[in-house]
Amino acid sequence: MYYAIIARDVPGSLDKRLAARPAHLQRISDLVDEGRVLVAGPHPAIDSEDPGPAGFTGSLIIAEFASLEAAQAWAAEDPYTTSGVFESVDIKPFKRVLP
Repeated sequence: MYYAIIARDVPGSLDKRLAARPAHLQRISDLVDEGRVLVAGPHPAIDSEDPGPAGFTGSLIIAEFASLEAAQAWAAEDPYTTSGVFESVDIKPFKRVLP
């Protein structure tokens, strides 16, 4: 089943985010290689693809996991979580309807 991982950044965490980004992207790339990612990306803090120093307010990952517990365990080990980028992480089952 798919799960939506909805994360909110700690205000002012752009430097931490940039430092942890390569490891974070590698973990997601592993899921992509396994065909498990529906969509993934950050929420810019301003209405721009490249928000520059404004940074980001969080991230969304919708990926397939065996269970809610597996999705929670994966998110708990994400570099953005372990390095203090994420202030909170909500994980919810996601039912793909369209497209």
